[in-house]
Amino acid sequence: MPLKVNIKPGEKFVVNGAVMVAGNKGASLILQNEATILLGKDIMQEEEANTPARRIYFAILLMYLDDTDRNKYYPTFMRLIEDFMEATTFNEVRKTLLHIVQDVNGGKYYRALKTCKALMTYENEVLSYGQSQGRSPDLSALAAAHDDR
Repeated sequence: MPLKVNIKPGEKFVVNGAVMVAGNKGASLILQNEATILLGKDIMQEEEANTPARRIYFAILLMYLDDTDRNKYYPTFMRLIEDFMEATTFNEVRKTLLHIVQDVNGGKYYRALKTCKALMTYENEVLSYGQSQGRSPDLSALAAAHDDR
């Protein structure tokens, strides 16, 4: 089943490990077979992996993009998951972490990245909640990230 991907003008993207940049008018790609593709908004630099959820995301990102050395990153990924599991008392967060592990173990790296993005959003809310006494963080986004299972 072909996959159509629209890329914004000047946006960086990765296809099977090759970093590309769309031209001034953007691009529309139609992938006819299985490929590793990542748009600029999903790409993270190592120095941006500065929170527990972001470090997990980065480890998944490395496994997704580097299929040759995928197993090299897995022990780090699992250690990060275990550390997060020990640090949290929220069942929804633990459930989300387990879904991420299931997806990685099943080779569904892009899906794991997507779920991890929801975890990163929640983590940002928790971190900002401590700084401002606004509304409490919303766990419903985490549940929605894996409701389709």
